[in-house]
Amino acid sequence: MSKYPITIFLPAAGLGERLRPITNHIPKPLLPILGRPLIEITLHKLTKVCSGKIGINLHYKSEMIREWIQKSPYAGQTVFFPENPILGTGGALKNAEAFLLGSHFLVHNSDILIDIDFKRLINEHVASRNMATLVCHRIPELSNVIIDQDNQVLDVENPGESRPNVSNSARKIAYTGIALYSPEILKFLPSGVSHATVAWVAASKAGHKIRAKDFTGCRWNDIGTPITYTRAVLDALRHEGETVSISPSAHLGSINIDGNIVVESGSAVADGSHIRNCILMPNASVTGFHENKILGPDYEISLSESDMQPSLHATAKKQVSLKEPLFMKDFDSQSSCRADAILIGLGGSDRRYYRIRHNEKTAVLMECTPEDPDYERHIEYTCFFSSHTMPVPRLLATDKKNKRALFEDLGDTSLYAFLKLPHKNTSIEEIYHRVLDILVKLHTSATKHVHECPLLADRIFDYDYFRWETTYFLERFIKEIKHLAIDNITHLEQELHTLAEKAAAFPKGIIHRDFQCQNIMITANNIPRVIDFQGARMAPPAYDVASILWDPYYHVEDSLRERLVQYYCKRMTAQSDTFNERIFQESLSVCRLQRHMQALGAYGFLSAVKGKEYFLKYVPEAVKLFKEDISAVKNEYPGLHELANKL
Repeated sequence: MSKYPITIFLPAAGLGERLRPITNHIPKPLLPILGRPLIEITLHKLTKVCSGKIGINLHYKSEMIREWIQKSPYAGQTVFFPENPILGTGGALKNAEAFLLGSHFLVHNSDILIDIDFKRLINEHVASRNMATLVCHRIPELSNVIIDQDNQVLDVENPGESRPNVSNSARKIAYTGIALYSPEILKFLPSGVSHATVAWVAASKAGHKIRAKDFTGCRWNDIGTPITYTRAVLDALRHEGETVSISPSAHLGSINIDGNIVVESGSAVADGSHIRNCILMPNASVTGFHENKILGPDYEISLSESDMQPSLHATAKKQVSLKEPLFMKDFDSQSSCRADAILIGLGGSDRRYYRIRHNEKTAVLMECTPEDPDYERHIEYTCFFSSHTMPVPRLLATDKKNKRALFEDLGDTSLYAFLKLPHKNTSIEEIYHRVLDILVKLHTSATKHVHECPLLADRIFDYDYFRWETTYFLERFIKEIKHLAIDNITHLEQELHTLAEKAAAFPKGIIHRDFQCQNIMITANNIPRVIDFQGARMAPPAYDVASILWDPYYHVEDSLRERLVQYYCKRMTAQSDTFNERIFQESLSVCRLQRHMQALGAYGFLSAVKGKEYFLKYVPEAVKLFKEDISAVKNEYPGLHELANKL
């Protein structure tokens, strides 16, 4: 993409007073977001579209900002403008007037995160011949920029405070801290301390086009307080599809975690500590139990449960009456008592999961849409699995009319999150033994009683379903993600037909169908429990073993994987008179190929259709596993082997 000759100016002089004590250690532009300073995130984004120089004004902790820039890729194109005293948003531009006069320039506050299309902004600014194009949002509580029907700026209420005059009913909008200017705007600024709004209003009254551009709907975070900083960090965590982020330079002992956890560079957490919903700032030193906090080198900032959630989850918070029949049995409350319901997860068919907390008790509320096809299956499977001591969440109450149910709260630590912590190799093997013990119970004792659950007994993973998986792989991954043409589709389809026939012919038992590390929760004393089992079917048990031991979410070393397969076989032999290891190994080879293609198809669908691009980061491992396994049977499936080699 070609770049525009636009100068970048980052106001970075502020004291960050509302962020203290955090900013006693770090200036706002250097606040880390999953290890990346705000200023790096902003410059990386802007320099993709702007080829001009970079101007940065400095005052508070200026040496720290200088040092960072001098070590960055932007050192050669950056000019600093020290201020003492701070000159304000207008005075900063006037102070850099000689630097800014040569071209249009883009001002982007250094404490802002936004996901707008800057190329579109620049094109529209240049085409409109605006003297100023202000990036704005419609947020009533912050809207103090008065505009007319053509979005021309007329006035600004309480400049610099983003605080509207509620008695004024004029048409108003909120400024985000980002603007594109023609250099002519500078003549409307006085020397010395001033606010940029002075130039907006003066230029507008002089007949120039000072326009607000509405970007309502785009993600925007003005990081001015500990809560908004937390929201920015957790939004970034959610954008990456994670609940845990640990800097490589952090030092962690043997600890317990739960909820959203971010550990920045140089931090240390002592053995035996337990942190839940915490952000550890650079060089923090932590011991003991901490919950819902920002932890720094010499400070703790306590926040609420809802503050320690990504934006989507925080805005979805609601309240429920604990006197409803659904809650009465498990929450001892007064008639007027209400409790917060905080969104903790989203499922298929717009299913939502909320955590209900009252006093010391918690539970998880599942709400399904009227058309959700899995509600009844979820309830029936839970009851069946619980009756045979499968470690699934206990069903506490149901509201079948409204398709709601209340479940035991297993916490937020999945096996996927657990494995991000440092562990001894023996500890990892032990946790996988416990996980495989669950599969053995599912594949033996639960399967033996499947007739007690007709909904499950009749749900067969047959030839048609195996073929659906491989068609899904071809459509969603090969075509939509890789954009590959298949040279001999007829020959490939015949191979996939053969593979599906083989898979469907093996003995069947109950399988989870998506038995991977994100669907296994690690509870107290490192006890694994299973969730998201409503997709369970009757199929070859090897499909589940392939799902967990050849899991793209977490790479299991080959030697460990071999030992775990043998552990599973020994446990199955001990628990089942009908288990045949030779047949199982044959089915495992076939099921691995099926599972790899299913996973790649799912990653394609979730990234391209659902917009969850973070799933693409698992593609390299999934492709690697697929290539390894197809290479072992390339003579049987030459077309599939050829296709794999193109990935």
